[in-house]
Amino acid sequence: MNKPPVSISLSSYGADLVRQRGQGSFVDLLAAAGATRIEWREELLTHEDPAQLADDTQARGLESVYSSPMELWLAGQSQPNPELLKTLHRAQLFGAKWLKVSLGYFTDNNDLDALARQLSQSPVHLLVENDQTLHGGRIEPFQRFFTEVEQHNLPIKMTFDIGNWQWQDQSAASAARLLGRHVGYVHCKAVARRVDGKLVAIPPSAADLHLWEQLLRHMAQGVMRAAEYPLQGDDLVQLTTEHVATLARLGQSRLESAHV
Repeated sequence: MNKPPVSISLSSYGADLVRQRGQGSFVDLLAAAGATRIEWREELLTHEDPAQLADDTQARGLESVYSSPMELWLAGQSQPNPELLKTLHRAQLFGAKWLKVSLGYFTDNNDLDALARQLSQSPVHLLVENDQTLHGGRIEPFQRFFTEVEQHNLPIKMTFDIGNWQWQDQSAASAARLLGRHVGYVHCKAVARRVDGKLVAIPPSAADLHLWEQLLRHMAQGVMRAAEYPLQGDDLVQLTTEHVATLARLGQSRLESAHV
């Protein structure tokens, strides 16, 4: 049985460690741990050479997602973010097949035809994520956006960040039911509230994994998924191997039952 592709967001290893070591140093680790994809983080880049990273990942049989904190739509602007084309090009230099961005301020005045023209100039596929903001972290703007995406027949999928819905008190279950068919990438993270009231990402418990199983039922079988929660310990290869295996199993039970 084919296992679903599992990615690791390099932010999982902590910003300080990633900047200290450089993102390229994690290629061998992820390959050894059985991951199939690596998610470069634009905000954690230091002196990395994109061409070198592209060569290294290809040599180790990994594919790449390029994550940028840019918002697709800026407030008060009908055109896509002016940085989109440059960011698509940068993602391509890193060897990425996908560019992940946030939705931003989507309104009925946004120009989807202009977005289509820009996307046609790049082989990189666009993934649009729910973030933790009021304007980009709620279900309803994504429903309107993907209605427009379908009407314009645009090659755009959603990055469904399971944990981020909690920042705006949105139901991940409702989001999966309403948006699941648009999802091409799932960011997996559990969330806890610290004593100071701040929400933070944490590794999943058994209850979290059960919830994630239910969410994936609304999405395409074998959808790409990623760890985006703290992976910290003495043996990062062993730890990452365990979490890659755990994430790969998500959604497999219904596939197995279908073949009984």
